[in-house]
Amino acid sequence: MHVQDWLETVPAVSIYALVGLVIGLESLGIPLPGEIILVSAALLSSQHEGINPVVLGACASLGAIVGDSIGYAIGRKGGRPLLAWLGAKFPRHFSEGHVATAERSFQKWGMWAVFFGRFIALLRIFAGPLAGVLRMPYWKFLIANVLGGIVWAGGTTAVIYYVGVVAESWLKRFSWLGLVAAVLVGLASMLIVKRKAKRASAERAEAGVEPVAAPAGD
Repeated sequence: MHVQDWLETVPAVSIYALVGLVIGLESLGIPLPGEIILVSAALLSSQHEGINPVVLGACASLGAIVGDSIGYAIGRKGGRPLLAWLGAKFPRHFSEGHVATAERSFQKWGMWAVFFGRFIALLRIFAGPLAGVLRMPYWKFLIANVLGGIVWAGGTTAVIYYVGVVAESWLKRFSWLGLVAAVLVGLASMLIVKRKAKRASAERAEAGVEPVAAPAGD
C-alpha cells in the first residue's frame, strides 16, 4: 500500500487529539517527544487533504499553552520538593545539573526564558513547573507562554507543511522507507539546533551566572 493511500484512512480528529495531548503532557513536565509528533503530523497534513494544518497548529498551540499553565500551577504548589521528586523519577531530564541550568536561564532572562524555552527541548519540559516553583507572576508567565506556544507550534506546523507541499509530487512516490527518511532528515536538523542551544547554555553556566532572588508575589 502506498503512503498516500494509507493517509486517506487516518481520521483527522485522532491526529489533532494526539498532537494536542502529547504536547500538552510534555509542556506539563512529562518527558515526551512533542516536537517529533508535531513535525510528523505537519508532514502528514501536507499529504492528507483531511488534515487541516491550521486546525493542527491550533491544537498544538492549545496543548502547549494549557500544558504549560497546568505545569505552572503544579510547580507553584509543589515547590522545590517537586523538582527533587521529578529528579528521582526522571534523572535523565531532571538531574540537578539540568535543573540548575534551567533555573539560571529563568533567573537571568525571566519572561524571555519562557518564550524561547518553547524552542529548546530541555526548557520546554521545565518552563511551566519551574516558573511556578520560582513564583514568576502568572500574568508574565501567561503572556510569554501564549506567545511562545503560538509561535513555536504554529511556526513549526507552517514550515513543515509548506516543505511537504513543495515536495508533494516527489513524496507521493514515497514508500514507507522514504517517509521515515524524510522525518529523520527533519529530526536531524532539529537535533543540530538543540545541540547548539545546549552548548550555549553550558557556556553560560561556565561563565558563572550568580543566582538571584526569585520574583515574589503575583
